[in-house]
Amino acid sequence: MPLQMIGAPSDPELIRLPWDLPLEDWPAHHLVSLPRGISRHVVRFARLAGRVYAIKEISARYAKREYKLLWDLARLDTPAVEPVAVVTGRTAQDGSELDSALVTRHLQFSLPYRAVLSGSIRPDTLTRLLDALAVLLVRLHLNGFYWGDCSLSNALFRRDAGAFAAYLVDAETGELHPTLTEGQRSHDIEVAHVNIFGEMLDLEAGGLLHPTIDPLAFSEQLVERYERLWNELTQDEIIEEVDWHRVDQRIRRLNSLGFDVAEMMIRRKAGTSRLIVRPKVVDAGHHQRRLLRLTGLDVEENQARRLLNDLDSFRVSNGLRHEDEAIVAHRWLAEVFQPVVGAIPAELRRKLEPAQLFHEVLDHRWYMSEAAGKDVGLDAAVRSYVDNVLVFKPDEKAIITPSDLLTAPDPLSP
Repeated sequence: MPLQMIGAPSDPELIRLPWDLPLEDWPAHHLVSLPRGISRHVVRFARLAGRVYAIKEISARYAKREYKLLWDLARLDTPAVEPVAVVTGRTAQDGSELDSALVTRHLQFSLPYRAVLSGSIRPDTLTRLLDALAVLLVRLHLNGFYWGDCSLSNALFRRDAGAFAAYLVDAETGELHPTLTEGQRSHDIEVAHVNIFGEMLDLEAGGLLHPTIDPLAFSEQLVERYERLWNELTQDEIIEEVDWHRVDQRIRRLNSLGFDVAEMMIRRKAGTSRLIVRPKVVDAGHHQRRLLRLTGLDVEENQARRLLNDLDSFRVSNGLRHEDEAIVAHRWLAEVFQPVVGAIPAELRRKLEPAQLFHEVLDHRWYMSEAAGKDVGLDAAVRSYVDNVLVFKPDEKAIITPSDLLTAPDPLSP
């Protein structure tokens, strides 16, 4: 069978990679070294025309299956890596058959959990990772996706204001259904519980866990956080007819968690004047969509929340409460956001995404203003942030060469 590439590859150089060699034998000049998680397969990163691709060696059957699942998740707007192509018909130079390969686009500014947690792990950092993974698992389940192997290792994490956003990176064991049964959902949660407990024990054995962290308790936290969010999004609520305002309160709570409610199912409880209320169609990304609609900025959910808060503050402080929201957003973008991002030296802009940079400048401004006893303003905050904080941060968009990897800094060091 001749070499075949199926998918939507945007770079013709992909077909020219040395597919006749096992992935672990590829020449170094084709590859870049990036932090990667633990995988049961051989995984390498290749850079072509300024883009980075993750390539995983896997059997043809599973490569095609995972490729389709990743496209289905993309169609459902679920956080996951972007599939590019499946390469089949690989033959070694001696004529022997080689495994197929799944090609995905590398998620910029993302890190595997071991890179995020390098060095001594603080409980609050681990808690934020578990929160992000719980949100991802809930979003997958709402879309009818059974993961089958949920773990910190099978996700990538991006900074999202003061939190993290999690992305599925391995769908090999996944299944997509119209809806999940309680048994499927429960089993997926139990798998996640066991996997994360094992990962915590592994970190503990390596001396990487803070002494106050109990591996079992932390793995149970994922289950608790998942259940709280799932119940808030799906559970029936019984109200009196006169308490209709509680429906609005429920919607506002879901919005604050980053979810939009497209439909509510309301029915009367038999033989009573009470109503049973349940969110029926729930979509993640409430703040993301509002910010995208107003400004065109496509960012993570918590970053969007922070930027919208600053937009609202700009509206009040400039006496624009009665002005059209779209006009105010345009002014904020031109007068606040773009000048801050533009003030960052070009050589430092690869360290963090623009929205994350803006969020950290706002935090820095708050700390400076608290110390000075007055508002120091954005210009002074940007200069101080660049000189005293940003220059010492690692380059999260950087491509690390093999020689650099030997002396690479701690990815989370200040």
